[in-house]
Amino acid sequence: MAEAVRARSAGQEALAEARFRAVLAQDPDHAGALNALGVACLAKGEAAEAASLFERAAAADPGAAPLWINLAKAQRMLGDDEAERKALKRTLDVDQRHLMALIRMAELHERLGESVDAGQRWSGVLAVGRLVDPRPPELEALLAHAAAFVSAQTGAIADLLEKALGDDIAKLGPRDRRRFTACSDQMLGRRAIYANVCAGVHYPFLPADEFFDREHFPWLAELEAKTPIIRREAEALLAAGDSGLSPYVAMESGLPENKWTPLDHSLAWGALHLWREGVRNDEACARCPETAAIVEALPLADVPGRMPTVFFSVLKPKTRIPPHTGVSNARTIIHLPLIVPPGCGFRVGGETREWREGEAFAFDDTIEHAAWNDSDEPRAVLIFDVWNPHLSDAERDMLRKLFTTVDSNGWKAGGRERVGEA
Repeated sequence: MAEAVRARSAGQEALAEARFRAVLAQDPDHAGALNALGVACLAKGEAAEAASLFERAAAADPGAAPLWINLAKAQRMLGDDEAERKALKRTLDVDQRHLMALIRMAELHERLGESVDAGQRWSGVLAVGRLVDPRPPELEALLAHAAAFVSAQTGAIADLLEKALGDDIAKLGPRDRRRFTACSDQMLGRRAIYANVCAGVHYPFLPADEFFDREHFPWLAELEAKTPIIRREAEALLAAGDSGLSPYVAMESGLPENKWTPLDHSLAWGALHLWREGVRNDEACARCPETAAIVEALPLADVPGRMPTVFFSVLKPKTRIPPHTGVSNARTIIHLPLIVPPGCGFRVGGETREWREGEAFAFDDTIEHAAWNDSDEPRAVLIFDVWNPHLSDAERDMLRKLFTTVDSNGWKAGGRERVGEA
């Protein structure tokens, strides 16, 4: 066998075949020799003989995926779709992530008009193929075809659902419509469903909702009505020579470079805290007294030394806040947009919204979120935290006692304010 391999490596194909056949004379079921002769037959266009040799090789070593994929290639050359399907299935029975088998099976389904199966297989090709690095141009072309096929199929299914369910969806209320649409989009692969990732305390069994329904915060409309007052004070701060803003991101020295490095100690993302970790900033509140009074009347989250945190968040032009998660899902973050030039956006999980001046919203910052200002002007938002609306009064009281107890004993548990509100 070694002599045969050396002969093939040296380009002496006739001698190599003779040596492989000599091996078979001694051992008719030698899988390696059978496969080598099958490859030689394929090169000469002798697909039927190659298929016979590959079948014998695969029977001798059924756990070897390359033998089955070679057999599938021979059957493909012979135009025997069902035989190719069987060989590809045997390949995948050995290795479900065999990329070439996934590609050939997807092509077979597509060729035979089996669009549903083709879509599933092309999705598998995308999942496995994107892990290959570097990717040769041939694979890039196949992945582009896979993506186009899956996208077209998803679009066709979406159109079907719209025709069948559109009228019923239109009758749903805003909350139910939003949740059902997210469900159907996830089923179609058009969005992901995100879970809580808490840097601090994770309160279990609370709904992981990206944006909370307004019905949980009946006081939002009254707050929104006072937007002109709050915006006027924010504009005065920005116009002042000393705005009082400080960098929102201020990492400790010695940390390695990470996604926050471009914003570290930079006023590209600046903040003026009125309250920080439960402590009132009297100097800042004195600079915007009407805003401070409005905020103090709100049902803020309240844990001494931890909550609330209230601040003006200012994002300079051409600045982006990278995807990140916050500290605890026991709280809810409120945004009241004050100054929003065109080109600004905010994503929480799988849902992206534009800030609209004077239209507040509530979100769970322990679900991945990101923000950007692609405009040429600064963006300003008032941000503060309230309790998660799904916590009962008794649970909120127990959390206050929990944090007070651990903090009074010097145990820094559960995390405090960190990069996260945007």
